[in-house]
Amino acid sequence: MKDAFGIPQSLLILGGTSEIGLATARRLIARRTRTVWLAGRPSPALDTSAERLRRLGAEVRTVAFDALDPGSHPETLGKVFAEGDIDMVLLAFGIPGDQAHDEADPLAAVRVAQTNYTGAVSAGLVCAGALQTQGHGSLVVLSSVAGERARRVDFIYGSSKAGLDVFTQGLGDAMQGTGVQVMTVRPGFVRSGKTAGHERTPLATTPDAVAAAIELGLRRRSEAVWVPGALRVVMSALRHLPRPLFRRLPV
Repeated sequence: MKDAFGIPQSLLILGGTSEIGLATARRLIARRTRTVWLAGRPSPALDTSAERLRRLGAEVRTVAFDALDPGSHPETLGKVFAEGDIDMVLLAFGIPGDQAHDEADPLAAVRVAQTNYTGAVSAGLVCAGALQTQGHGSLVVLSSVAGERARRVDFIYGSSKAGLDVFTQGLGDAMQGTGVQVMTVRPGFVRSGKTAGHERTPLATTPDAVAAAIELGLRRRSEAVWVPGALRVVMSALRHLPRPLFRRLPV
């Protein structure tokens, strides 16, 4: 169960090597989270991530999870919940793709969509159902401001996040009154090891900043969190710009 400050005692991260997921785990372990599950494809990186969290004092276990194999999700995730209640699930997996390459290779574009949307829908529904059976818990889903409006530079990725965002909002409505909190997290461009050398924006953020926003959102039982917060206003304005004008913006 969560403590009096809304901090989960147990955490399941789908996307166990995600920099945002691991930053969130570190932050919550420092706030008394004691059990962490890292779900992802078996790899040295997953094992290393688990060991680093163990050094912080948490009990950490790994589980083989593949977003692209939704048929395995009920059994794989069911085994995790069978080990004991999970107070928080962080859905942190996803791939950015390569816009130019993916436009020329439709199968690559489909892989982006299947990972970021189809896989997330499957895992999200399985976890939401398990949390509902418990009668408590939070499902936190990493979306993106890229899903707010299509951009020429990343509309394949953005469309997958747009679908995920709408799905998460609807799932939150469906979970009302069940004891399950569903929270959408919409970061801007995140500076991390995986994005080194890519675009820079004035409202870029970091994995640690996203983790801090997630913790605050848990305490407040927020339905949506923007990182940084100023993006909420910026994207509200951009959503309503006429398309001819929007196309001319350097975004």
